Amino acid sequence: MIRCKQCGRENADGAKYCGDCGTALAPSTGPSTPVAVADSGGRASLPGTCPSCGWGLLPGRPFCPACGTRVTPVASGPACASCGVPAAPGAKFCASCGRSLTEPKRDSQTSSLGAARGTTRAELALLDEAGAVQSRHALRGEDTTVGRADADIRFADDPFLSPLHAQVSVRDGHFYVRDLGSRNGTWYFLEEPYRMQDGDLVLVGSQVLRFRRLGYPGPHPPEHDATRRLGSLIPSADIASLTQLRSDGSPRDVLHLSPGREIVIGRETGDWIFPYDPSMSGTHARVRSEDADFVVVDEGSRNGIAVSVRGEVEMAPGSRFLVGDKMLRLETP
Repeated sequence: MIRCKQCGRENADGAKYCGDCGTALAPSTGPSTPVAVADSGGRASLPGTCPSCGWGLLPGRPFCPACGTRVTPVASGPACASCGVPAAPGAKFCASCGRSLTEPKRDSQTSSLGAARGTTRAELALLDEAGAVQSRHALRGEDTTVGRADADIRFADDPFLSPLHAQVSVRDGHFYVRDLGSRNGTWYFLEEPYRMQDGDLVLVGSQVLRFRRLGYPGPHPPEHDATRRLGSLIPSADIASLTQLRSDGSPRDVLHLSPGREIVIGRETGDWIFPYDPSMSGTHARVRSEDADFVVVDEGSRNGIAVSVRGEVEMAPGSRFLVGDKMLRLETP
């Protein structure tokens, strides 16, 4: 048996996801648990073994793990609507693909959230560092909350999550994410160049950078004796800045931005280098000057660029956002 680290449920050997909470399970190295089976002709076989090769079978699985012979598992719940694997009795999630087994079925007249309300069926996929799906969590209505303790979708093992952290809303077939006043914020990953607004927090690698507008300085009155001052003439003025923030919110390094100046940020090359940040790519991001605005562009980095959610941000299917240390991706059928 495999015990889920998230909720403590004991799952059958060979299960990939917890039947109660849908969390991805570590593979088991022990023997499979025997179940009573029969072959395709209805002939009885030794309990818990394949009728073809005699290998131990996995509970609720229709194929032998050794030779692939199809068997008829007993004492199983309804088949998963996604992959067709029979579920264990009382399970809430499929042990094979992690899909919810309790999500209401849709018919031709009503979607899972109600066609009359103009909503669309969707789910949040939890991704690991390599981008593989660890578990799937169905949106439970027009508003679904995510958090550590008091939310519809809970990740109790994440100390960076607030008890009630973020909310995903569905309105007229469109999806929106909103931060609920969490301590560490909700981060939306950019899919295209982004024009930064005053006060934006931008996540590059693991560096939090705050963008601030400084405005244009006023003219300097001439000295009374017409003496010129020494100093750099180019750039003549900085109208914005990026400030590196520590975990306590205090400022560290500051990079000033001026019209016509383009900045490259990376771990190995660029105008602003962070050699101590392993989550940052060698060349990670570029800040372009477009008239009086500044646009941040991903330079093909591995981990992308995210902006802290302020108010409500619309998401497209496939969009990713970060809450605590959990990376979630919006998926639709």
